[in-house]
Amino acid sequence: MDQESLKYWIALKAVDEVGCVGFRTLLQAFSSPRAVFSATAQTLQVIPGIGPKTADHIRSFSNWSMAEQEVERAAELGVDIVTCEDPLYPRNLLNTYDYPPFLYVKGSLCPAEIFVAVVGSRVASVYGRYTTEKISRELALKGITIVSGLARGIDAAAHRGALAGKGRTLAVLGCGLDIVYPPENKELAAAVEIHGALVTEFPFGTPPNAPNFPSRNRLISGISLGVVIVEAGEKSGSLITARIAAEQGRSVFAVPGEIGAAGSRGTHRLIKQGAMLIENVDDILEEILPQVGKPSSVSDGPSPAFRPEAFEPDRESDPAPASGGDVAGLGDQEKKLLSLIPSRPVDIDTLIASSGLTAQEVLNALLILELGGLIRQMPGKQFLRKESSI
Repeated sequence: MDQESLKYWIALKAVDEVGCVGFRTLLQAFSSPRAVFSATAQTLQVIPGIGPKTADHIRSFSNWSMAEQEVERAAELGVDIVTCEDPLYPRNLLNTYDYPPFLYVKGSLCPAEIFVAVVGSRVASVYGRYTTEKISRELALKGITIVSGLARGIDAAAHRGALAGKGRTLAVLGCGLDIVYPPENKELAAAVEIHGALVTEFPFGTPPNAPNFPSRNRLISGISLGVVIVEAGEKSGSLITARIAAEQGRSVFAVPGEIGAAGSRGTHRLIKQGAMLIENVDDILEEILPQVGKPSSVSDGPSPAFRPEAFEPDRESDPAPASGGDVAGLGDQEKKLLSLIPSRPVDIDTLIASSGLTAQEVLNALLILELGGLIRQMPGKQFLRKESSI
């Protein structure tokens, strides 16, 4: 869409009391935002939901310089403004009640991507981060695009897992795209931009204020076919995401945690309320598979190809180890950690203490070792070495 037309989209969204639903109603009635501004007050008032006050706001709108500057700023920053009429606009989002008329996108969207959201607590446990990265990586390997919010804890782990699986990931922000929040995720945001997109409905300069995040959460769930909650306290914002997802008709999944752990209370409550308990990615794929379009509907572009065979549940719970227990190809950290894992269960905290590696390095190494079939995850956040790798 040309910059002149985009100016009217931005202007109409900025009009007081129009909102996302009012914008959609006006767009359906007049076909374009430009035509809305040309309509008379009498014509506007006959549109359902558009009363005299809103019609007056539209007719008296004068902040055209703001709209023009927003379009220019997008061009300067390499940000695309993707309207709801654009085929790149996430199609699942169009099935929600109050979808934004347009999105700011830095990176790339692909038609017919298959989205699954993975979210959870900002104060995540070591095991929570490990589990999140494992789930996200395995979904990415199946061609699923991971959606999350770039927040600390589980969200960041979800993006990292998707990247580790060489897949695509979307980060939906509660601020303008000229702001990275939290600031420590700046490098992660840059990687997401390359291998997916940063997305927001908020104009440039919008700070990450608390009221923005429930709105952000509705986009995370609205874009996705299902939402996976990994860890959540009793008052976690992830529970809001789960509620919104249920209202939008999305599948809600919850990963069970350790009994008594604060981060397990929210997920366990969700399970009691009917969320699907998941133990592996097959539980997710079996639920969302019927919702996915036919393979012919998937773009031939950069989006990962839809592979029906990739959605078949694994016949074995653990991948087969390399022949003869071969550990060739492992990095130094993976080899070191493997040497410290006995044939009896050992917990993550012990491995961190004995290895001298950071928690994140241990998480990454464990993920690689488990996916390589060299170790097995046991109940109680413990791992043991498979006999064939000794």
